[in-house]
Amino acid sequence: MALDYGSGRTGVAVADPTGTIVTPLPAVLRAGARKGRRELVRLIEERQVETVVVGLPLGLRGHDTDQTREARAFAATLQDAVGDGVRVELYDERFTTRMAQRTGGTATDEDSRAAAVLLEEWLRVRAGDGPL
Repeated sequence: MALDYGSGRTGVAVADPTGTIVTPLPAVLRAGARKGRRELVRLIEERQVETVVVGLPLGLRGHDTDQTREARAFAATLQDAVGDGVRVELYDERFTTRMAQRTGGTATDEDSRAAAVLLEEWLRVRAGDGPL
């Protein structure tokens, strides 16, 4: 599962067990709040997710920003919520939103499309094929 974290809306995407098909899911509202975090934990448990990839919005030169620090804190809180059975990791997402905007669709789907782009790239890099 990949998450494009935002304080208002968090995009969500999942991959099939083989890691070949990535599907955007409806965004989760206020994922950093208790209710939103419970919804994410429910999705993680329901889909038997082993790894959650949280997009890390680094600055263009690779430096931390306020959003970067917020995403790091969110990932740490999510890790505590899901426990040791699920790995939560951060992955550079600098260009995923821009790539998601190019794929079309509605603005409300953009967060989850960005999560899908993030997950596709993470899977590609993990398989040894390199970044997009």
